[in-house]
Amino acid sequence: MTKARTLLVLPVLFWLSGCVSSGPETPVAAPEPATAPQAEDEDSGGWFGGSSEPDEDAEAESEALGVNYYLWSAALDTISFMPLQAAESKSGVIISDWYTAPETPNERLKVTVYILDKQLRADAVRVAIFRETKDATTGVWSPAPVEAQTARKLEDAILTRARQLRVANSG
Repeated sequence: MTKARTLLVLPVLFWLSGCVSSGPETPVAAPEPATAPQAEDEDSGGWFGGSSEPDEDAEAESEALGVNYYLWSAALDTISFMPLQAAESKSGVIISDWYTAPETPNERLKVTVYILDKQLRADAVRVAIFRETKDATTGVWSPAPVEAQTARKLEDAILTRARQLRVANSG
């Protein structure tokens, strides 16, 4: 198999592996939102607000979570309208279950958010979005394309929310 073909097949296999079920699914409750750690310094510099040095409480919280506290909380807040399938704070992976908006009953979305770092950085969050449409005659769901900018917009929304949490915590 060529390298290009392998790169095309891997995401499909990953997506299909999420569709396999060993039994009836039980909803996973969203983790209780933690109280934001309080920053000790009042400096408001830096890209995300607050000091350019990470505050000790947020750093301790990130160590306990395994990922950045603000990104984790922001990701959960941003996709809170979707049911959660899994949320693993140590690995930084949040997987939503399929979500169908009331205004588009023949389309559903599933989101996977990856928090990649313990630092609050713009490249520390990645989003994968899966979309399916329902055939009106057969009722079968089939994969549909997602605009490339959609995942980026969701990443930006998570980063904006993380910044808001950081600013609120620093002052």
